[in-house]
Amino acid sequence: MALKILTLLNLALLVLFPLSWTAPLMRAGLLPFFSLDEISILSGIATLWQEDILLSILVALFAIAAPIIKTLGLTLIHFRQAPSALLNAFTVMGKFAMADVFLIALYILLARGVGLGRVETAWGLWLFTACTLASLGISVATAALVKRGALG
Repeated sequence: MALKILTLLNLALLVLFPLSWTAPLMRAGLLPFFSLDEISILSGIATLWQEDILLSILVALFAIAAPIIKTLGLTLIHFRQAPSALLNAFTVMGKFAMADVFLIALYILLARGVGLGRVETAWGLWLFTACTLASLGISVATAALVKRGALG
């Protein structure tokens, strides 16, 4: 029963993560890199691509690639299509997504402190953070099932 719930929650992340990438993370005005009102992960990556390609690639890896690869990997483990030994690697990938949440929050804090305009958090930041924390919880619960021998 616990495995079924974990699997359903994890499958929900396959929908919620992409939604969080398009959802507004913040509303900003008069910032040097962003001339738009609402900034999402995808719009931020697109804007960064014009200014700093390496940084935009890093953000894409942290915010998009790491969480979705981890979610897909956990799905394979839940369906017993991948060895549970890969769980540690997928857990490490999830930590990169958490780093991205930290960086977004730091950016908002810095923008407010410098006074370059007005920055407000939006619902997408909360959604992305919730997805990342849910993914972390699913990893921990999956590891507990592996340790008990319920997943092999």
